[in-house]
Amino acid sequence: MKDARLGNQFWKLRSKHGRDRLFASADLMWAAACEYFQWVDDHPWIKKEQAKGGSKPVLDDFGGVILSDGLVDIPTSRPYTLSGLCLYLGCSSQYFGEFKKSLSKDEKDFSLVVDAIYDTMYTQKFEGAAVGAFNANIIARDLGLADKQQTDITTKGDKIDTNGLTPEEKAVLLKLARKNADKT
Repeated sequence: MKDARLGNQFWKLRSKHGRDRLFASADLMWAAACEYFQWVDDHPWIKKEQAKGGSKPVLDDFGGVILSDGLVDIPTSRPYTLSGLCLYLGCSSQYFGEFKKSLSKDEKDFSLVVDAIYDTMYTQKFEGAAVGAFNANIIARDLGLADKQQTDITTKGDKIDTNGLTPEEKAVLLKLARKNADKT
């Protein structure tokens, strides 16, 4: 009798390989992205802040209700994010990135939609940070706009690149460099 483990070719029985596309057309993909953008706009974060003035429940200038403990609910914008879009669409960020890489030249319409999605997210975050709706430092880092200050530490003629190190790590290296400089 032949050993069933030899020559196992069950994988050939699969009728298809890989995951189906989420969208049949670029128009449907754009419509779903626009639904996500609208959902984000319609569902702001609610931030609680101490009310200025009296402690009786009243409406504030933003339409928030001042609670009995003197706090007020303030609706706050939230940025469009790729991870948020992917959660909304039911896919992963990796799938979304690989999707664009796998497009053929005949699928230019999908490529344009993916670019438009990225551009929309970038613009909304950049403009939100510019007007103070979002934390400018966090958005600048997310968009790759953060100031890159390179601090080189020299020890016995060799430069050490400190990019990517925390301030604490830089301080330790600087202390060691000074200690070594004092010994020479």
